[in-house]
Amino acid sequence: MPSNIYDLNLDKNPANYQPLTPLSFLRRTADVYPNRIAVVHGDVKFTYAEFYARCRRLASALSKRGIGRGDTVAILCPNIPQMLEAHYGVPFCAAVINTLNYRLDAAAIAFILDHGEAKVLIVDREFSGLARDALALCKTRPLVIDVDDPEYTGEGSRIGEIDYESFIAKGDPDFTCVMPGDEWDAIALNYTSGTTGNPKGVVFHHRGAYLLAMGNVVTASMQKHPVYLWTLPMFHCNGWCFTWSLSVAAGTHVCLRRTEAALIYAAIDKYKVTHMCGAPVVMGMLINAKPEERKSFSHSIEFFTAAAPPPASVIGAMTASGFSVTHLYGLTETYGPAVINDWHEEWNALPPDEQATVKARQGVRYPVLEALTILDPDTMQPVPSDGETMGEVMFRGNVVMKGYLKNPAASKESFEGGWYHSGDLGVLHPDGYIQLRDRSKDIIISGGENISSIEVEDTLYKHPGILEAAVVARADEKWGETPCAFVTLKHTHQNLTAQDIIAYCRENLAHYKCPRHVVFTELPKTSTGKVQKFKLREMTKDVG
Repeated sequence: MPSNIYDLNLDKNPANYQPLTPLSFLRRTADVYPNRIAVVHGDVKFTYAEFYARCRRLASALSKRGIGRGDTVAILCPNIPQMLEAHYGVPFCAAVINTLNYRLDAAAIAFILDHGEAKVLIVDREFSGLARDALALCKTRPLVIDVDDPEYTGEGSRIGEIDYESFIAKGDPDFTCVMPGDEWDAIALNYTSGTTGNPKGVVFHHRGAYLLAMGNVVTASMQKHPVYLWTLPMFHCNGWCFTWSLSVAAGTHVCLRRTEAALIYAAIDKYKVTHMCGAPVVMGMLINAKPEERKSFSHSIEFFTAAAPPPASVIGAMTASGFSVTHLYGLTETYGPAVINDWHEEWNALPPDEQATVKARQGVRYPVLEALTILDPDTMQPVPSDGETMGEVMFRGNVVMKGYLKNPAASKESFEGGWYHSGDLGVLHPDGYIQLRDRSKDIIISGGENISSIEVEDTLYKHPGILEAAVVARADEKWGETPCAFVTLKHTHQNLTAQDIIAYCRENLAHYKCPRHVVFTELPKTSTGKVQKFKLREMTKDVG
């Protein structure tokens, strides 16, 4: 019996209920704006009608090869049109897209291909050597499809059974796309950039991808027909789901094979770019570009950054260069960014330095995220909203992953207590905005005192001679741990010494928080711009 009158004969049916999927965005835009430019890459341009047809050809060709629901299609490509097409064409035949980080080594790629049971591998010619080495190590034997991008002029060979253009030519441009029967169906598989052991496979569902893609449009203030420049790798959380977001607003994807300052400024000038995303390393690239690499532009560009909290000085420099910086935060397990530093008009009255400091906070939840908080990980109780008491950042909602592929123990642990445990430590400010203090493993405990490596790094970044900085714990017989700073100097300040840096820190920090050692070096990073602190911790063993 129905529990109330609203349950009586009011059932789901095809007329009033359809599973949510971001695939519907492209179908609509191709119907409404068939002649608008969807993708630009070098001399190649595709309208939305052409882009949709190519995606359907890919789905059809895959389907003819027996690829369907629950099958994994891996792709090893840079930010090129084929990568975008795979984000629609693969799930259009009910398969799951697995974008591969081309900066991993062959052993890691082999593990991912085996763990994800890849049935197909689409590989760009630039990475043919990497793919060949990985295939020699793995047990799975996927169908290999070569991509020969005309914008690539370097070395590399074809290693597959067929090239991409020939493969999709066999597909039907009018293929009837397979929409998910259940929005909980998997749409994408992404692997975390683990620093120890094998990476974990994070599974996205159609519902979450739909919501996060829509959330991006809202939080990025995307009006109709934005022009988005691809400086963020599409392999990173499916490009933070912007691969699907642009279809919501009938925008143009400007593909960029290499992320270099000169190429970025040239694209901004040529295509009047309105939006772009990138890690702090991209911001550093832009604000430190040589005069001959720069192009002047009169419009403001919305720039979204995540990864490590950007130093206030970097945000200030970006703003002065014409980029309106918004700080996002999230993890692979939250489909990319799920937290935004939403700006308040009254903050415009703050001095520039204070504005930059406020912008460096992570912020509040996306409209499509149900809950975000800071909890004591032991008691699962909220911490005081005093901006000082640290706890663990926790998420809850529809833009949290299904779980880790073939790893129920890790899934259970990460969802303990009905929240997703991020592993990030932060504080809750009185206005409800969160701010990261560190990864739980990166907190430095010196003489019983907790030292935030982020706080020390932010101080270092304010030094006019420092280009990049990272701080990790170094073992110390007396104190247990002390901060050790790794610094990259600007070319105009190569005469700075370690003692100069330490003295500067002592003028701006409590003395116990100051680095005891400073190492001048280039910082090791992941492909998404995150500093690989585990490598720096290893390097501290050689610091005298």
